[in-house]
Amino acid sequence: MRALSAAGHRVLGFDADPETRATARNAAARVPAAQRWQITATIRDAAADAELVVLAVPLPALDDVLDALTACGYAGLITDVTSVKAPVREAVAARLRRAANPLAGFVGGHPMAGKSVSGFASADPALFTGCAWVLCLDSPTGLDDWLTVAGLVTALGARVVPSTSAEHDRAVAVISHVPHLLALALAATAAGDPLALTLAAGSFRDGTRVAGSRPELVAAMCGGNAAAVLTALGDVQDRLDEAAKALEGRDPLRAVRDWAKDGHTARQAWPPAPGRPEQVPVRVDTLLRLGRAGGWITEVAADRRTVTAFLPVEGA
Repeated sequence: MRALSAAGHRVLGFDADPETRATARNAAARVPAAQRWQITATIRDAAADAELVVLAVPLPALDDVLDALTACGYAGLITDVTSVKAPVREAVAARLRRAANPLAGFVGGHPMAGKSVSGFASADPALFTGCAWVLCLDSPTGLDDWLTVAGLVTALGARVVPSTSAEHDRAVAVISHVPHLLALALAATAAGDPLALTLAAGSFRDGTRVAGSRPELVAAMCGGNAAAVLTALGDVQDRLDEAAKALEGRDPLRAVRDWAKDGHTARQAWPPAPGRPEQVPVRVDTLLRLGRAGGWITEVAADRRTVTAFLPVEGA
């Protein structure tokens, strides 16, 4: 909301929590009039004249919000920022199939700019600058709708990464959802040792940062992506089993050093360095190939025929 308003868009918002609505109204009064957002009393009021609705709710709340939009006759474009995409896509598709006044279009989205704290008070209008923002290209999303949202997202300074819902969910299981579980497990393990907590410094702080996320949010992201999280968690467990075997061997120093090389090399190569910009034609298959290769988009051409894209440089 802050970022869209700062970019000059007329923004109306609603939150189910009265205290959050009050906080947002008070914050709006402190920004320049041209960048001021409006907080409404109902979802109907927020969506009444909207061209685009952004769903920024946890997965368990999604059905109620979609039902409210359908009930008030909203027929515009919808995107979301939920951390799991396949359940959202299915929820929207179900309503497109049965609604008397079907939603005009849906583009699943996920900005990779999460924080361990949440709520309007912690919102940052610069949060999305330079961040990867997944926009899904699978049914029921149309390419024109996808380009509309992609243009809005790149105008906020984010990098659009095309993906399918299933591919997104497999990827975030590895880089987001399992790390939350590992952080929570590490924090809980240390909790029973007062000396360890007194000595804890950088490694513990960095390794447990996302353990500060609210448990219900972790439950929503991991439970809503259970199959992919189980697969990724199994892969991590396999590597930890290899570490245990290295420690049990005759030469644990050498064995652990050898075991650590793969992870060290992978971490040193992140984040990926961008190559030269390319003009890529706007076709679904081309855009999805770009995303699978780790590429991203920084601009949608005015004629919507091409996008400015980057591929990561291997070995950079």
